[in-house]
Amino acid sequence: MGDGKNDYDEMFGGDGTVRDAYREYHNWIDAEDPAQLLKKSAEAETFFRRTGITFNVYGDSQNTERLIPFDVVPRILSSREWSRLARGIEQRVRAINAFLHDIYHRQEIIRAGRVPERLISENSAFEPKMIGVSPPGGVYTHIVGIDLVRTGDNEFFVLEDNARTPSGVSYMLENRETMLQMFPELFSKIPVQSVSDYPKALRRALARSAPSVCSGRPVIAVLTPGIHNSAYFEHSFLADQMGAELVEGHDLRVIDGRVAMRTTKGYEPIDVIYRRVDDEFLDPLNFNPDSILGVPGIMDVYRAGGITLANAPGTGIADDKAIYSYMPEIVHFYTGETPILKNVETWRCSEPDSLAYVLDNLEHLVVKEVHGSGGYGMLIGPTASKREIARFRKLLKAKPGNYIAQPTLALSTVPILTKAGLAPRHVDLRPFVLVSPDSIDITPGGLTRVALKKGSLVVNSSQGGGTKDTWVLDD
Repeated sequence: MGDGKNDYDEMFGGDGTVRDAYREYHNWIDAEDPAQLLKKSAEAETFFRRTGITFNVYGDSQNTERLIPFDVVPRILSSREWSRLARGIEQRVRAINAFLHDIYHRQEIIRAGRVPERLISENSAFEPKMIGVSPPGGVYTHIVGIDLVRTGDNEFFVLEDNARTPSGVSYMLENRETMLQMFPELFSKIPVQSVSDYPKALRRALARSAPSVCSGRPVIAVLTPGIHNSAYFEHSFLADQMGAELVEGHDLRVIDGRVAMRTTKGYEPIDVIYRRVDDEFLDPLNFNPDSILGVPGIMDVYRAGGITLANAPGTGIADDKAIYSYMPEIVHFYTGETPILKNVETWRCSEPDSLAYVLDNLEHLVVKEVHGSGGYGMLIGPTASKREIARFRKLLKAKPGNYIAQPTLALSTVPILTKAGLAPRHVDLRPFVLVSPDSIDITPGGLTRVALKKGSLVVNSSQGGGTKDTWVLDD
């Protein structure tokens, strides 16, 4: 489990030698005064607090707005490591987009018997109103986050796909900005690929996906549920960085077959909406009639080709963890290639044999809800109490189709800075991908999330995890 002999430490080899990617950095940190480094670490927290980089935690009556802890030791990947990861990510994202188009049109993958029909038709994330709809430029997932883990044998696996509304990119950008401000000398010594052009690349990808009714420079807006949403900082940050409008549902209305936003000069049409509002709340005329977050009639405009919604409604089915278990078949079906990045071994609890195995081995496995996210609704068998295991046993027997199970992985570790010096902690990685009709752009690095508690495998910020800057070295 945590910090054991099976862990792969990304900075240090088993014999204590420094790995190549970290050599320059290690030489630098070795010569630094530990007290000064801890002082800088505290400065980073002040910087984040001043910038307003907070994360709202739902269900926490004590302190709903928290700072996501930031660790000043970067996670470093060589350009060779990154090159292979980027090829695998691009292949997977292409397959996800092709899969989404297929299930909302001809459903050839179902007819070929590669994915069970019930996994689509009975899936709450499948959106019947998208059947037969082709998004502008054919892009369903304009912004994708692919969660990767590295295991004890130094191999990367995809842990899950985030095709609905992946969050965290603002933390990736602010982490780098903070490191550049605190340690400028490091970046003159070590060739690190830049991430700062992400907002420009995001705007470019969205503009290229504008609908055919758009004439001239596309008008782009970020649709937010409002200040009480957990990722509101990110919504406002990205709108500001892109030079896009930040709007809420009440700022928009449908006029003459277009979606228009209220301005000081009256209502003006929008071409592209980067939405951070879930499908259910997007349009009270087409989805949840009680929603006050969306825009009445926006789906009708979308179906008629009058606006681009990024990401498209109905993309959430690609986040489903039961669908995830079929991703190797999905990648092969649409690309004709063997997946470059492997899945984590997964047991589908909807299948009787798999359920029997999972029930017999609960204390060794990780059990997840198929629609779960944020580290909620999951069981980590090796650290769970007998009561938690008993509770999950009941849940699994009552609704087995709601769950999948995976082995407890020996996640790789990267050191964090502690008062006692460097100490290994488990990490994952969320690279961010931008898709337009003619390109796929992958930002070098991504968001590294770190489990700050010794031995913990839960990296989610909502569960007490922190973040690190992720460096991809330039050749």
